[in-house]
Amino acid sequence: MTIDAIVPGARVLCAVSGGVDSMYLLHRMAELGAQRGFTVGCAHFNHGLRGAESDRDEAFVRAQCEKLGVPFYAGRGDVSSVRGMGTEAAARELRYAFLTRCAAEHGYDWIATAHTADDNAETLLLNLARGCGLRGLTGIPPQRGKLLRPMLDTTRAQAEAYLTAHAIPHVEDSTNAADAYARNRVRHHAVPALESVNAAFVQHAADTAALLREDERFLNGLAADFLAGQTVSDGIPIAKLLALPRPVRVRVLQQAAGWELSRRHLLALERLCNGEGLGYADVPGLRVTREQGRLFFGAQALPPLGTHTLRPGETTEIPELGLRITVGEPEPFREIHSAFTTFCFKSAIIHDKLSVTPRRPGDRIRLAGRGCTKRVSDLFAERGLTQSARDRVPIIRAAETPAAIAGFGAAEQWAAVPDQTMICVRVEQIQTYGGEYYERYER
Repeated sequence: MTIDAIVPGARVLCAVSGGVDSMYLLHRMAELGAQRGFTVGCAHFNHGLRGAESDRDEAFVRAQCEKLGVPFYAGRGDVSSVRGMGTEAAARELRYAFLTRCAAEHGYDWIATAHTADDNAETLLLNLARGCGLRGLTGIPPQRGKLLRPMLDTTRAQAEAYLTAHAIPHVEDSTNAADAYARNRVRHHAVPALESVNAAFVQHAADTAALLREDERFLNGLAADFLAGQTVSDGIPIAKLLALPRPVRVRVLQQAAGWELSRRHLLALERLCNGEGLGYADVPGLRVTREQGRLFFGAQALPPLGTHTLRPGETTEIPELGLRITVGEPEPFREIHSAFTTFCFKSAIIHDKLSVTPRRPGDRIRLAGRGCTKRVSDLFAERGLTQSARDRVPIIRAAETPAAIAGFGAAEQWAAVPDQTMICVRVEQIQTYGGEYYERYER
């Protein structure tokens, strides 16, 4: 277990489900905390997915904390009520929101999760299957902000052996045995197949991910060194940029943009670098302009969002945002798993009253799964959007009332539910490049 970042006097909140891995985390952290002088607390989130079994898990973890003398904090959320997201994604979002809130409210310096070397190997395989670059092959990061994963050098078998040796109980999540989730299929089939080739596959995968993290840090460091010698506001010299090895060049573009760009975005920026004269490419949040042999990031003001009418069975382009919005015809309810980009409305109350506009004074919305009504301006402030960015967030309205906000979710009162007829509204991002449009992936 790696706890080098935890100093004496620190407070560590352990995320504990009650399973093998998290019970190992709780007991080992409590043991190490007593030895090294840091305090441990326990947070358990009840996802409300397994009924009595979920309640059993919460009661079990609470009882174990009482025996250990560890502070216990419980959270609860109904994952099934979160529309527009897959079950795993919704559960993760609710869980991490609770952990972050709990740590802040109770003064914890770190949040520790029970991700093991097995989880790391599974993540590497999942990323590879879905398509990724070097960063995806680095697996689960050992630390991100206040979040620690101290068990990435511990295998699931080692955790099981520890619990057996110390007679520590745990609970089993019945969904772990099913192949409904992609991670379970990788765990039950892909990993055993690779272990039949080499029994040490999990450890080798962890070692490979660690080596690749070093490579990623090195390449990002070279990109940062290049940018340190430039004044981005004065433009980045394209000739110097193109002289860099491509692995460094794409990381310069990522860092200059301020966040991770998709492969499609990076290809667009490279096309921009290889052009001549005045040109531009739009990436999330800013326009990159080519002028006089230099790249300017966010150098030009983006056009304001206007008002556009949406009609069932039609696609409407929003050129000022690089969007196209398609409204479907009424259809029976079905689950949609495109978070925040596809909205399913009750067709009985939507009809043909849909439009897209920017925010308006006094706009309020009760997002599905949030359990409260909020001002749209407050939602934007919580996301940290600038004033100019807030004016460009598309709001889908039904009879002038906010029915959904792209990137945030749909309003509870308009969202379709099972056994209803629905109308799907799909928001697709397109990009402007030299006056031509091309599709791009979500970032």
